[in-house]
Amino acid sequence: MSKNYQESSPNYTIAKLVETISQRNPNALAILAANRVPLTYSNLCDRIHDVVTKLNSIGIGRNDRVAIVLPNGPEMAVAFLAVAAAATCAPLNPNYRAPEFEFYLSDLNAKALIIQIGMDSPVVAIARSQNIPILELSPLLDSPAGIFTLTGGETNPSVKGGLALPDDITLVLHTSGTTSRPKIVPLTHRNLCTSAANIHQTLRLVESDRCLNIMPLFHIHGLMGALLSSMSAGASVVCTPGFDAPNFFNLVEEFSPTWYSAVPTMHQAILARSQGNKEIIASSSLRFVRSSSASLPPQVMADLEQVFSAPVIEAYGMTEASHQMASNPLPPQVRKPGSVGLAAGPEIAIMDEAGNLLSPGEVGEVVIRGGNVTKGYENNPQANETAFTNGWFRTGDLGYLDDEDYLFLKGRLKEIINRGGEKITPLEVDMALMELPEVFQAVTFAVPHPTLGEDVATAVVLRENTYLKEEAIRNYLFQRLADFKVPSQVVIVDAIPKGSTGKLQRIGLAEKLVEQLRTPAIAPRNHIEQTIADIFVEVLNIPLPSVYDNFFALGGDSLRGTQVANRLSAYWGINIANVLLFQKPTIATLAIEIGGLISTSEEEDLAHLASALQGLSEEEIQGFIDDVS
Repeated sequence: MSKNYQESSPNYTIAKLVETISQRNPNALAILAANRVPLTYSNLCDRIHDVVTKLNSIGIGRNDRVAIVLPNGPEMAVAFLAVAAAATCAPLNPNYRAPEFEFYLSDLNAKALIIQIGMDSPVVAIARSQNIPILELSPLLDSPAGIFTLTGGETNPSVKGGLALPDDITLVLHTSGTTSRPKIVPLTHRNLCTSAANIHQTLRLVESDRCLNIMPLFHIHGLMGALLSSMSAGASVVCTPGFDAPNFFNLVEEFSPTWYSAVPTMHQAILARSQGNKEIIASSSLRFVRSSSASLPPQVMADLEQVFSAPVIEAYGMTEASHQMASNPLPPQVRKPGSVGLAAGPEIAIMDEAGNLLSPGEVGEVVIRGGNVTKGYENNPQANETAFTNGWFRTGDLGYLDDEDYLFLKGRLKEIINRGGEKITPLEVDMALMELPEVFQAVTFAVPHPTLGEDVATAVVLRENTYLKEEAIRNYLFQRLADFKVPSQVVIVDAIPKGSTGKLQRIGLAEKLVEQLRTPAIAPRNHIEQTIADIFVEVLNIPLPSVYDNFFALGGDSLRGTQVANRLSAYWGINIANVLLFQKPTIATLAIEIGGLISTSEEEDLAHLASALQGLSEEEIQGFIDDVS
């Protein structure tokens, strides 16, 4: 079991945290943005109190829900801090569609909605239909970054006015809801301030540090991993409109940040533009780069460190833990590529299904407990019963701790692919693929299978100006992984669907790539292909397939593969190994392989014949030919 940090943050509310920095150093810069005057901690403290007064005046106070739908930027940052100081903040993705807004506003039981003036969003009509008061935020562009006016609402003094207390709910976020109804995660001021202090301590942040925030501020990574962790240290944050790869290096040059935090796909996009920005990189002030919210391929980590000449700190977080749970430490402590590091806040252990804690090296579910962890999902006793065991929160992630308490993740339990009883962790396949120099991104996912239940498929994005066939990718994997782990289907795509925070989406990918998974209908083109196709039809009881159809995608499995191999061997009188069908699962590729085996067999027969005839007289040879005839 890993050890946790000593929880020693006296500022257990956001308002108290900002107020403490303001009193100590009122002119310290808090928030910066392009073409804006910086906002000091003194300015920020005043603005927080102004918003608290405004919300209280219209009947909104502690633990009342206020939904925020704002674009990324300094106003969103200040609005979050200010609303959270008075009530419960519920930031929503501005790109939601009307049905999504309808669900979330209703599920939240929001008492008010804050939206930027002039913003064209379906949320306005939804809020009106639900009789939710709308407050309009108007940025004051001539004032320091993040300063705005807030109008709307009817006067109605709150009975729960004033600043929130440490155990009041300050933030509510929904789980992703990929496989079930999204769950509400309530987080208190104590949760958030504890987590912010943990990140501050992990990264050794000081007042002179400056974070370039490119993560969305409706997500826990941006709110905690960049904004509130910086506030905890009295440091500054550059609030951007969001991630824009072409503009990233311009921001680095303009603001001289000492660090930034992002998801792996963002790091990859930044790396892709690094060659054209060598001068900016050489003069940058980055002392480290942070990665979180998805596993960082070791090769991407190595490339980032080489480009920026700075350590890359991979962290492990989730909403239910107010973001950070584990993190690789800064030098001189050891950073282990492939690991998400040491416990960096809560205690971490590995648990089996029965609730027993496991020893180092044993794989099981990652569990956590600590001051940053939610006490439970809202109004969901069934989910809480499943999620908590003996005071430990079950993360749903599979992993193990090594002998030095470094945590290694194997993937999400709900993403494990069950291929006819064999369990495959997609992340393992992804990591193997990322070692191919031509592969830029790879996501392995489950596809339905009529007899195996699930089969393995992979979507691959190649690097610019590179070329690689699907068969070559599979052949490479056969050298690295057990046969049953190798994807039956590999599709090369221009882009892999991403979520709102830039994370590659694994669950549901089969449905999104259904067209790419289909193969062109090409009939057999020669005798060998026709023979294989006929055997496929007999064994699988299907119509005539395309020569590019995958045997396993057509319903094949290892048992039927053996039947196919036996029939092909008998037909041509050659030995065809069962594993060949795993390696060459289409009629086209299998036909090429069998053609080679037939040629080799015929050459061997001729060699044997030549050996047998060697030393015979012409008369004896003629007699042999007559007998054969």
